[in-house]
Amino acid sequence: MINKYKVSENRLSIMEIERFAVHDGPGIRTVVFLQGCPLHCSWCSNPESQKRKPHLLHIKNKCIGCGRCEAICPRGNISIQDHFPVFNRQACVACKACERICPQNAIKFVGESITSSEIMEILLRDRDYYLNSGGGVTFSGGEAFTQFEGLMDLLIQCKNEKLHTSVETCGQVNLDKIKQALPLIDLFLFDIKHTDKDLLQKETGANLDTILTNLRYISSKSANKVTIRVPVIPGFNFNENTLREIFMLAKENRIKCVHLLPYHTLGKDKYEQLGLTYPYSCEQMLAKEELFPFKEMGEKMGLEIRIGG
Repeated sequence: MINKYKVSENRLSIMEIERFAVHDGPGIRTVVFLQGCPLHCSWCSNPESQKRKPHLLHIKNKCIGCGRCEAICPRGNISIQDHFPVFNRQACVACKACERICPQNAIKFVGESITSSEIMEILLRDRDYYLNSGGGVTFSGGEAFTQFEGLMDLLIQCKNEKLHTSVETCGQVNLDKIKQALPLIDLFLFDIKHTDKDLLQKETGANLDTILTNLRYISSKSANKVTIRVPVIPGFNFNENTLREIFMLAKENRIKCVHLLPYHTLGKDKYEQLGLTYPYSCEQMLAKEELFPFKEMGEKMGLEIRIGG
């Protein structure tokens, strides 16, 4: 037992709990996707992760325009126009009456409040799979550190249960939180998006100094706890100079493993379902083969480079 840490009951806003995942850390894992993110990356594939609240998604190609949602909404926030519902999302209180009555499952809400105990009950269902595969639990987002108290509660309980823990982070976190969480985290999947301070700030809202301070602190204590992840984005960091600088940053901090995550538009439909316009100008996905030259470059520098998570 980790007696020096106090376990408390917290409620967390989550998007999803994905069981039997194999791309977010070693072995078979369960990934808890927490809501809330301090950044505003225009290529974000999970726009429903950015704010901590329920989000109404309307899947238009499933909708038959039956009007049942309009009739049942207690606040009159839905109207049928041109055979399809139009939602006043700002006034929606997420009562989910429309979701329950939709015969085609064309309406769904993403984002729910759940206790840490309820999350742990789900995580422990697959304990044997974790142990047999060298897997464990990964906390992702959004940005997991935005719900720090709840994250700490879950990390403590996972370590009490002797589960391997991984946290995916953009690094835009107060260093004191990193220091508190470090003993409880076995692996950081640490995003490095760019090494140009001004460009990073402009495109994502991130502060490179904060990110590098955290990366250097973690690596100074335990470099083998860090895997750098790079979302490779055309028009942003998909070039030799930027990726070479990120590889050098890994080497300077004695970090051996870098994952290159090719840009994709698989989340584009979510923007339409949320009533939003996809904000990034590039809609051409990167093929893994396009990253082979960078993989070779990193390996020549003595790094372990993986394409994909």
